Amino acid sequence: MDIKPIDPVNRPFFAGVVTGLDLRKPLTPEEVKAVHAGMDEFAVLVFHDQPIDDEQQLVFSRALGPLEQATGDIAAPQDRRMSMDLNDISNLDKNNQVLARDDRRRLFGLGNQLWHSDSSFKEVPAKYSLLSARTIPPAGGNTEFADMRAAYDALDEETKREVHDLICSHSQIFSRGILGFTDFTAEERIKWAPVRQRLVRRHPSSGRLSLYLASHAGAIEGWPVPEARAFLRDLTEHATQRKFVYAHVWKPHDLVMWDNRATMHRARRYDHTEVRDMRRTTLTNEVSSLEQAP
Repeated sequence: MDIKPIDPVNRPFFAGVVTGLDLRKPLTPEEVKAVHAGMDEFAVLVFHDQPIDDEQQLVFSRALGPLEQATGDIAAPQDRRMSMDLNDISNLDKNNQVLARDDRRRLFGLGNQLWHSDSSFKEVPAKYSLLSARTIPPAGGNTEFADMRAAYDALDEETKREVHDLICSHSQIFSRGILGFTDFTAEERIKWAPVRQRLVRRHPSSGRLSLYLASHAGAIEGWPVPEARAFLRDLTEHATQRKFVYAHVWKPHDLVMWDNRATMHRARRYDHTEVRDMRRTTLTNEVSSLEQAP
């Protein structure tokens, strides 16, 4: 197994490509350690040419830690294409037909095109996300990743002091509202009631500080809402400058994994009539961000 930076000149410690590992085979203890070490350094790892199925993806993911359940979408249980251990990041219904343009599930899923960190709307958010490309459209649909460690490091000292102890409220109700999607049931509004997350986190392995931003963040405790949202928007614009961003152009059978504690990401637009079938497994962080003091 070897990991090399994708952009060794401009981003030598963000986004690495992994070779020498076949994800169809169970990992050895040494390989598990190497993957974790690579994630601590690069925060995004790309594995090309990995024609895995759902069970192989689950075996690989579980070797790295406990999974969270796929409870972040609005698909009813009877409409799901796969088990609750997998997030269906596609534009398909349970019969593998492309969703209509105005389908409620598709409109909700458009929130993935906003900068976010997976499951920051859960009290215990996500650790790693692992996204496998099964079928990709002929153009578009890239995924962009922002290095929130580098974004924090680039803040001026006054802003670092200001953000250090701030607590934000995160909810999918807020992020979807940015796009004008407000079609939530009473049960969904209860399910996605706001949760509290730190704005600055310290990585438990590397010790590096990072901004913990997401489109799900709609308030800062103790701040007037308009001021908080303006400030969070400024921070997001700072954190997503091109110098902090790696854009992944998908190839069939790519698997990309990222550390949600150190990155934000977003999907890019593509022709909604083309099939885009992606499967995501997600490792839980196990503890709240509030328990990881910076």
